Amino acid sequence: MPNQLSIPFKRTYVIPIREAVRQYILSHYTDTHPDAYKWDIGQWEKLRAEAISSVVHIDRVNALISYHAQLVFILTKLPHDIGLEIPYAPIFNSDAVPEPFNNLVYERAGILFNLAALYSQLGAAEDRSAPQGLKQAIKCYQNAAGALNYLNAFVIPQLRATVAPEEAPLEFTEPIIRGLEFLVLAQAQECVWQRAVMDNYKNGLIAKLAAKVSSLYGTAAAHIKNPSVRHVFPSPWIAQVETKTLHFQAAAQYRKSLEDLEAHKYGHEISRLTEARDLAKRGHDVARRGGAAPPVQQDIKSLLDIVQKNISRAERDNDLIYHQDVPPSSALPVIQEVSMVQPLTDPGLQDPKIVVGTNGVIFGELLGWGARLAIEIYNDRRQNWIAEEVTGRAQRLDDESRSVLESLNLPAALEALDRPIGLPPSLLKKAEEVRLERGPERIEASIRDVRTLANHDSALLDEAMDILDQEADEDEAFREAHPTAERLPSYEANKDIIEKEQRYRTVLQQARDSDELVRQKWEDWEENIGQLTWSESELESSIPSSTASHAWQSPADTTRSHARALRMLLEKLDDLSKSREEIAARTGRLSDSDDITPRILKAASGMEQWVNVQPAMFEDILDEELAKYDKFRRQLEEDGKKQADLLTAIKERHAEFTRSRKEDASVKERELALQSLDLAYGKYKEIVRNLDEGLKFYNDLAVILSQFRDACKEFVNLRRTEIRCVATSDETSSTSPAIRRSESETVPSDQHNPPESPTSPRRHPGHRVRPALDLPPPDSNEWETMELPPAPKPATGRRVVPGR
Repeated sequence: MPNQLSIPFKRTYVIPIREAVRQYILSHYTDTHPDAYKWDIGQWEKLRAEAISSVVHIDRVNALISYHAQLVFILTKLPHDIGLEIPYAPIFNSDAVPEPFNNLVYERAGILFNLAALYSQLGAAEDRSAPQGLKQAIKCYQNAAGALNYLNAFVIPQLRATVAPEEAPLEFTEPIIRGLEFLVLAQAQECVWQRAVMDNYKNGLIAKLAAKVSSLYGTAAAHIKNPSVRHVFPSPWIAQVETKTLHFQAAAQYRKSLEDLEAHKYGHEISRLTEARDLAKRGHDVARRGGAAPPVQQDIKSLLDIVQKNISRAERDNDLIYHQDVPPSSALPVIQEVSMVQPLTDPGLQDPKIVVGTNGVIFGELLGWGARLAIEIYNDRRQNWIAEEVTGRAQRLDDESRSVLESLNLPAALEALDRPIGLPPSLLKKAEEVRLERGPERIEASIRDVRTLANHDSALLDEAMDILDQEADEDEAFREAHPTAERLPSYEANKDIIEKEQRYRTVLQQARDSDELVRQKWEDWEENIGQLTWSESELESSIPSSTASHAWQSPADTTRSHARALRMLLEKLDDLSKSREEIAARTGRLSDSDDITPRILKAASGMEQWVNVQPAMFEDILDEELAKYDKFRRQLEEDGKKQADLLTAIKERHAEFTRSRKEDASVKERELALQSLDLAYGKYKEIVRNLDEGLKFYNDLAVILSQFRDACKEFVNLRRTEIRCVATSDETSSTSPAIRRSESETVPSDQHNPPESPTSPRRHPGHRVRPALDLPPPDSNEWETMELPPAPKPATGRRVVPGR
């Protein structure tokens, strides 16, 4: 059995690359077909199959480096999450439930880790009794350190950026990766020390080399004993690293004592030997208690025996012959460390291009996800910009105009003056529209549809909670049957899911409150809107007529002059409204024909092939393309200024119009009747718009809630799988401790062979489920596209298992 440690592989399985990539391309690329990338998909599958082999051979280094290089390029073309679930088992328990992530960066991290593991296993397999074997072991351990250093510096930060902090895989955290890096560096330095001993180098130099070995082991021990990760490592590993730290401290003092002996510093020699004996005793105790490997225990015991023999000899000689004072160990000069090792990163990791070249890259012809996302960002920005700066601005100006005219009872006052009997043509047109659309029936049907959809959404949420309630009952029953089982209770495991349910519940209540406002608005205006469905004769008979009395004749010229002026101002206001409609139509036509894809493709093709293209790299192009829409905003701003001037003039002229005429009760009554019908038409259009928005909202929310319900089902399935695993573990725990210890220390030679059809559960016990689609909080800007109503007081959700 060797006295050095080798890093085990992270076991993985065959994954459905072909299905995931085909589905992703079908979903995100409208101008290409997955069949165009058959070779690319096949090459990906082939390279991964070669990379995940468990064979320990130097040829596998190239397979891992080649696959890693392709992953680097693939990540310039595809996002980290393409719906491909990638499982890796824990380092020291390959038979445990794997930890799956939909993350290609996780795959890259796993491959780099296994490359480091391969290098360390190659180093441990070398014959260190021969100089050539030591040379190869030193190189392999340094290469392992280089792979781990590269993983920690370049890949783990990317992984942290793409995974929620609470979901980050523990084995890809800095304490573990850095701990293993310093461990293999320490073993490389130990091989250097061994070569120096073998070649009979001077004791002083050997002492300095041993001091550095101890320092590196000590740094490794500090990392792996970190409270957050200590439980990951087997106790014999921790004991061995601590033992080696003390062993080489003692060895450094021993070799330095030999140099002191040669220099006739007999007091220093005794002091160093005493220090070496104390360190060796401590190391021997740690090795025995912690279960370090037998060769490690034997090495520290041999050193302890040698030191004790030398102490007896040195003390006897000093007492009889030299009579030198023995200084305390704290007064001795510190042994200077000499390092002969460093992380060696393979050139193929630092520059993947030299591994793949230009002809064999996977997805070389596929538009990169960064460029594609830039196109999507541009389209979204353009749509949002038009909605805010053109459509929205025009609507606000129309609303402002309509509000002012309604407050002035225009144009009803002029129509009542012009037509003492009969109906104005504008009102007849509006009434015809409501009649043809069967307005009241349409509103009633929409209200029923909205209520049905709201109930359906609420039922989906209740169903999801029923699923969680059932799981909580199962958890209670399991805890009663297995009171000592280590497993998160339901109210802790489903905490995030319940918080999300409460947000959904609040949003639903907000929507219901908004629905109630719309229904109340309909009740208030139902009679008036219904009146618009009457026939022309019925409408005309319902509107009082007015005749010009003698009192009206006196100021007729002045009144009619003001009326003509008002009509001219209203016509100009109507021209502005039509102008805004034309501006919105021109903006829409330009938007429909606007395609930024060729320009993005041209810019992307000019970038270096292996660059991970980010959407931010196209920011200048997006700004330039959006700038062509600024002219429409400027035109609307000019329209806004003209409208403000017109409305001011209309108010002033209306005031003069009102003063110029004497009040006639019949005219006033006719004005109010016409205004009531005009307002009813406005309310009809408003209610219809509100109901259409409600229907869209509930349909969109139903998709989200269906995915949430499915996520709850997945969570329950995982918890049931976890119960089976824990129950099986409890049954296994009834076997002999000696047998369990033997099984844990004896690893089958084929432990890393990837099975074609893994039967292990898909997630690690306790791994938090990520729901298929996250719903933003009610106050998030992400809800703007859904046009939610203002937030009401939060509603109390249904009862779920206490503690959730």
